[in-house]
Amino acid sequence: MKLSPTRSVLLKNFTSLSAVQIANYLFPLITLPYLVRVLGPEGYGLFNFAFAFIAYFVTLSDYGFNLTAPREISINRDNKEKLTEIFSSVLSIKAGLLVVGFIVLFVVVNLFSKFKENEIIYYAMFLIAVGHAIYPLWFFQGMEKMKYISFTTITIKAITVLLVFLLVKTRSDLFTLVTIHSISSLALGVSGIGFVFLKFKVRFKLQSLNTLKYHFFEGGYIFLSTAAINLYTSTNTFVLGLFAGDAIVGYFSAADKIRAAVQSLFSTVSQTVYPHLAAVFSRSFEEGITFVKKMTRYFGGISFLACLLVFIFSDKIILLVLGSQYEQSILVLRIISFLPFIILMNNIAGIQTMLNIGYKKEFSKIIMVAAVINLVISFSIVPVFYEIGSAASVVITEIYVTLAMIVFLIRKGIKII
Repeated sequence: MKLSPTRSVLLKNFTSLSAVQIANYLFPLITLPYLVRVLGPEGYGLFNFAFAFIAYFVTLSDYGFNLTAPREISINRDNKEKLTEIFSSVLSIKAGLLVVGFIVLFVVVNLFSKFKENEIIYYAMFLIAVGHAIYPLWFFQGMEKMKYISFTTITIKAITVLLVFLLVKTRSDLFTLVTIHSISSLALGVSGIGFVFLKFKVRFKLQSLNTLKYHFFEGGYIFLSTAAINLYTSTNTFVLGLFAGDAIVGYFSAADKIRAAVQSLFSTVSQTVYPHLAAVFSRSFEEGITFVKKMTRYFGGISFLACLLVFIFSDKIILLVLGSQYEQSILVLRIISFLPFIILMNNIAGIQTMLNIGYKKEFSKIIMVAAVINLVISFSIVPVFYEIGSAASVVITEIYVTLAMIVFLIRKGIKII
């Protein structure tokens, strides 16, 4: 059966983005059993605590462009001048935000002993934020040409995995591990920029202050949303590290890595569909809602079944992947096992639907309320229940987000289920 042009493009981009997601999530899962044994719960916990801290600067430099830029690129893909404006503006703003981020990092590291004693780890890991900031995944998503970076991403990530096995042998090699990931991130960023130059002939061009201000404020509401989302994702690991030892962070992070690997299978769908759905909604509201309902029905059902399997076999998964020294991670994985399904549902309701039909402010309000809820719950129960408290906190928050977005759409007369 011959596919329609639209379905053919979606399938190609889904395949390419799936390859990227495999590289980003499943390749690290390959090293997970090795690293948790070599580094031990404490070393692995410190690595993830540092990563959770650096995630704030990744969020700062993203500034919501991972959602706004693909839509703008998709709408203007045939306008070379506009593409140059968007590409150059996004990179310029990201560079400025990175400078601000590094100043904050420097101050925090030099003010607090918990960070000062491992300052070389934090400074080296900041390069991950730099690589992430210059990596123009948003450009390829908007152009729906993911094939250009899929092979490069897989190659670089595969080399990263190989280097981890070759060079990380003991707990003392933690800095080496961070360096490997930092160089990998920078390599991805530089290669992505190179493809934009070579394949699309788009060049970086300094933009006027007014143009930069326009794109900066355009992403404002989304930045507040993504910053708030980070408050109830990375912050759970970060807060846990403040109240518990590195080993406890290791138990939580190891289980969460398995959850993230499952979730990556479905986030691929979301990232592939978003720019395409933006174009569909711009043509026809009814056609867009029909598309959203199909996503809810098909991918919602598949993700629920996948989560159910993780819930049932949590103990076997932990013992097989992590080993007996991570038995404390079993209950954590069981608690967060349905997060991929819950997050997929609020992604469909919020990002795919609310953002694409113009409810940016309402989307941001829900996310910011969720961030407050998460902070209150985290600081209330994490000091007592540690990793179990962190797991419960993020699940409760994500359930709130999903229900709030679905109820909002229903009140507007929009049914996606």
